[in-house]
Amino acid sequence: MTVSCIQSSGYAGKAHSYLTDNKESKTYREAEVSLHNKRTDCWIIIKNKVYDVTSYVEEHPGGDAILTHAGDDSTEGFFGPQHATRVFDMIEDFYIGDLEH
Repeated sequence: MTVSCIQSSGYAGKAHSYLTDNKESKTYREAEVSLHNKRTDCWIIIKNKVYDVTSYVEEHPGGDAILTHAGDDSTEGFFGPQHATRVFDMIEDFYIGDLEH
């Protein structure tokens, strides 16, 4: 019944995409994230989520500032005034899992 409602409303494609793209999240320990702390292997933590931004390091408009907290919590810097609101959408492309509590 839900599927037919989704299909008739025109959202079938979006629902299908959500269901098939929704991977099971992996969890990482802080110690593991801390090993990814260089230009060629750069993970960051933002609000207890882990992002592999290695492929973005060279494109980062702020230069090496992205490496300041490589392998560590970058929440404060990420939400700083230097970032345009588009980064909040862009960051999700780099999401690899959650920080273990």
